[in-house]
Amino acid sequence: MPPIVTKTVDETRRAVAAARSLGRRVGLVPTMGALHAGHASLIQAARRECGYVAVSIFVNPTQFGPNEDLSRYPRPLEKDIKLCADEGVDLIFHPPPDVMYPAGFRTYVEVHEMQSVLCGVTRPGHFRGVATVVLKLFNIVQPDVAYFGQKDAQQARILMQMVRDLDVPVELRICPIVREPDGLALSSRNVYLDPEQRRNAVVLHASLEAVRTRINAGESDAAALLGILRRMVEAAPGARIDYPAIVDFESLQPIERLHGKVLIALAVFFGSTRLIDNVILDVG
Repeated sequence: MPPIVTKTVDETRRAVAAARSLGRRVGLVPTMGALHAGHASLIQAARRECGYVAVSIFVNPTQFGPNEDLSRYPRPLEKDIKLCADEGVDLIFHPPPDVMYPAGFRTYVEVHEMQSVLCGVTRPGHFRGVATVVLKLFNIVQPDVAYFGQKDAQQARILMQMVRDLDVPVELRICPIVREPDGLALSSRNVYLDPEQRRNAVVLHASLEAVRTRINAGESDAAALLGILRRMVEAAPGARIDYPAIVDFESLQPIERLHGKVLIALAVFFGSTRLIDNVILDVG
């Protein structure tokens, strides 16, 4: 059966309640659409663990800055619905903006300190928008489990903190990054890259893997490892670094020497297209 497509809070809650009445465990995959194999992997994880799978498709205006790509963000809804149908999704929640942000909306969720580092430096307000819309989705769908990708590692860590701090009754699953054969992390924004930019964008993954190799060989000095990231990316034609970072995963704060769970992350522009990638390592 094709998934049902709901647009309002009430019809979404009724559909989920009907599934719950049958004893089904509910999984939610929040997305902004333009679905690809990375999203499909999240849906597949939800399908394995849950008897009822909901996908939200909502291009969230509150997480875009004034000079970002909200108006041109891809919205191939028919293609997205087909992918969901192929993956056995039960419900697609596709609300218009005025359902998620009705007139007079004034309440936002902030996770202080974590939202203002890494991507938050050049995207002020982004994670406030993310946390707000995700909490709304949790309240609307009330899933048992929600699925996110590791590619957005800072987002995942912020949502983990939000769920912990606000006692939200949902389990979070952070699923592995899905990559193209040459290593480029799948992203809805990859379609903006021209052929030359696309070829050169593999430098994100290549530089992270070079750093992983050095860590496995015993290097633990963060400054030295950051130097590798910076030199490799700067050597790629057309690449413009937003940031390289090596931080403690729990706090998202910089570290001088690697120990424990560590996030190594990059944000790089090719033209006006901003790409991110990362690795998360447990360093003994």
